[in-house]
Amino acid sequence: MSKILVTGAAGFVGKALCQILIKNKYEVIGAVRSAEKRSLLPPEIEICVLGDIGPHMEWAEALNSVDTIVHLASRVHVMHEISPDSLSEYRKVNVSGTEGLANMAAMSGVRRMIFLSTIKVNGERGWFREDDLPAPEDHYAISKWEAEQILYKIAAENGLEIVIIRIPLVYGPGVKANFLRLLNMTNKNIPLPLSLINNKRSMIYIGNLVDAIIRCIEYPDAANQTFLVSDGQDISTPDLIRMIAKAMGKKARLIPFPLPLLKAVGQLFGKSPEIERLTGSLCIDSSKIREVLGWKPPYTMEESIRETVKWYQNSSRSMMC
Repeated sequence: MSKILVTGAAGFVGKALCQILIKNKYEVIGAVRSAEKRSLLPPEIEICVLGDIGPHMEWAEALNSVDTIVHLASRVHVMHEISPDSLSEYRKVNVSGTEGLANMAAMSGVRRMIFLSTIKVNGERGWFREDDLPAPEDHYAISKWEAEQILYKIAAENGLEIVIIRIPLVYGPGVKANFLRLLNMTNKNIPLPLSLINNKRSMIYIGNLVDAIIRCIEYPDAANQTFLVSDGQDISTPDLIRMIAKAMGKKARLIPFPLPLLKAVGQLFGKSPEIERLTGSLCIDSSKIREVLGWKPPYTMEESIRETVKWYQNSSRSMMC
């Protein structure tokens, strides 16, 4: 069984991936920023503390005898950016850090590197396939697209196999940010002015994403491919809320509110990006990974929402005790 290096091992995706890799009898090295992250991971994992990823990161110790890298660590969205040059900050981690890892991997004899990217490389709204012209808009997406290009250049020059996985919103037990806020609002029966929204969004359950990553570790045909992955069931925001409410044993409280007025209110309060994510459409055609690797999501969206709600309710009860 091959040895896997997982960067960002203590993150949302990293923890779930490491647990399944260990269950599947892989030898795993988890790269983390600090020793305090050790407690978040299974005891069977070898921990490598690297600090903040950047252009001068030393990877040699972490790459000893490694066959495959799953590179999850990145600088993600910063809600209250204070850097005067945020693009430069994203590039330090997402571009230069990734380039350094890939170059060292090629020198160390690593066979394959799987890079977790974002559907935002394709754009912020629309319906996307792998061969669509990339149109990243924000600094995060630009840095991810630049990293992808560098990885393919290194692959062409050094023979390192590269797999790019572009993902939409990931949800599941342990989810934070916007999806957690949606769980909170639905649980509190807060009326949401979204019943008139007729959008479609692709998402991916953490269990489905982990399964897709492992397929990309194991299958030879994944080499030097870019895949878009999703649950395969696009859903409107109102229907998502209804599904969450049903799993909670509640009735969704959705009220009609004209979309132009909703966007105007969002602009007035500086919440336009949040309103766009709730009301706009962003869909993925994930047929390529299904055809090339024979992959299909092991969990339906209904099952995934139920598991997420179960985790949320158990967490809420634990906090009250």
